[in-house]
Amino acid sequence: MCDVRGTRVMAAGIALMIGLTACGGGGEPAPNEGAVTVPSDPGQVSGTITVLTNRTDQVQDGTAKAYAAEFNKLYPKVTVEFQGLTDYEGDVKIRMNSEDYGDVLSIPNSVPTSQYPTFFAPLGSAAEISQTYDFTERGTINGQVYGIANIGVATGFVYNKAVWQQAGMTEWPKTPAEFITALKAIKEKTGATPYYTNYKDAWPLTNWGNAVGSPSCDPAANDKLATTKEPWAAGQELNVIDTLLFDIVKNGLSEADPNTTNWENSKNLIATGKIATMWLGSWAVVQMRDAATKAGKNPDDIGFMPFPAQVDGHFCAAVRPDYQYAINVHSKNKAAARAWIEWFITKSGDAQKALSISSVKGAPLPSSLQPFQDAGVKFVSLSWAKNTMVLDIDKASEVGLGAPDYRQHLVDVARGAAKGDLPGIFADLNKKWSEAQSTIGG
Repeated sequence: MCDVRGTRVMAAGIALMIGLTACGGGGEPAPNEGAVTVPSDPGQVSGTITVLTNRTDQVQDGTAKAYAAEFNKLYPKVTVEFQGLTDYEGDVKIRMNSEDYGDVLSIPNSVPTSQYPTFFAPLGSAAEISQTYDFTERGTINGQVYGIANIGVATGFVYNKAVWQQAGMTEWPKTPAEFITALKAIKEKTGATPYYTNYKDAWPLTNWGNAVGSPSCDPAANDKLATTKEPWAAGQELNVIDTLLFDIVKNGLSEADPNTTNWENSKNLIATGKIATMWLGSWAVVQMRDAATKAGKNPDDIGFMPFPAQVDGHFCAAVRPDYQYAINVHSKNKAAARAWIEWFITKSGDAQKALSISSVKGAPLPSSLQPFQDAGVKFVSLSWAKNTMVLDIDKASEVGLGAPDYRQHLVDVARGAAKGDLPGIFADLNKKWSEAQSTIGG
């Protein structure tokens, strides 16, 4: 039995170092060996389960409790309790040093796929689960699925259309240069802050990494990181993506003091037109519209636009799974946990309410993405075939593609709060990646 309690934990706020390769998936199992399948008789399922969630808003406003009440109509003998965690990534990674990390949880982004069998119970074979759900590849190892996403997320900018129109911007920018020009017009012609980094909360900056696949319109964009020696070289996607963020800040188009940003307050700021634009994901649109309604503003002012780049005359938007729901391998109530995951994804209607892309095959796209359809934006579903190697290289390089640190440093350099320049940042990142890749064998 692998004892994760001895795993090294770094300073608070830094990821749990999951270096448990020896505890990994081993040989390929039988199609449903040890899998926690959906209970056939809801009336026979009982127990209390704890669901860890990053949706603190749903816990606080009663939405989670309402979902549990609906679930209990089908599973009356199961009690569902929720723990909303503001620093979800940090808190859960620390808790995973023990066996106490809930019964159902969203898999932290820093957990390598190769480690899923150590921490999570198998949910069924990939061949079986993929008949019902999209985005299963990312949660699969050795033919078994360990995590199922509720939603898929399209990448893009959430923006206040009224502010952009006030600045004379009625069409989506087609290039990074056009995007910078648009933000400059917003700064000159409106009282709004053109762009908001959400630097202090840090995690929103990780969304910039989710842009991979959008500039190139390439489904293999993430997989190619496993074999690209210098991902920040000129012309590479990460170069294009991070250069745009750097140029936004360098040109004084973001908030005056990044150390004072506030995620919850940013919803109200964009809803009321005090800020114009934020790079997030399609999941954020409904939250900003709700904030507009509460502030007495028009929720339809909140729109969503693709990354400013085109391939063959088309914008592209990378689509990737959001958090994947999994069952703690140590849970004493796995059947109840499996019942909750299945019900929540297929019956709760949460994906639809969130104006998100449901992972259930055949579900319609949300209305918030209708403008994308109308404009002929191509949705690029990324391959995760080589994601385990990408994560291994990322870990060895200490770059942190899914962490906010290097982009916070990029913002600091751009605003003059840290020494350096963009070519130097890219050279350092390329060196770390190339060296790690050579070690891993990419």
